[in-house]
Amino acid sequence: MSTFTIFLALIVVVAFLLIVVIMVQNPKGGGLSSSFGGGGSQQLGGVKKTTDFLDKSTWTLATLLLILILLSNVAINQGSEGLDSKALDPDATTTQPLPTAAPLPATNNTTTPADSTGN
Repeated sequence: MSTFTIFLALIVVVAFLLIVVIMVQNPKGGGLSSSFGGGGSQQLGGVKKTTDFLDKSTWTLATLLLILILLSNVAINQGSEGLDSKALDPDATTTQPLPTAAPLPATNNTTTPADSTGN
């Protein structure tokens, strides 16, 4: 398994988690944070702490996604160092002669288009 494949899998997982965290949030103050703030005197973490957690996790996942994308670019460039094109290298020499095209065989076609139609 190459380094780029590992980075690609991590990017997919982080992107999925980022989508889930964003979908849990509600732009009008609802979402997951409103379910913890309803009428009772005992709150599980409180509305403010839940909103802070979702906000911090969104920024953390977005930053992690950006870092993984940049690192995957480095990983993909390291894997292709030995695959340079010899067409771009002026010092490259070919050891084998270039193949030449063989002449086409001559055909003796004595029929005319009028003969093939049956007229």
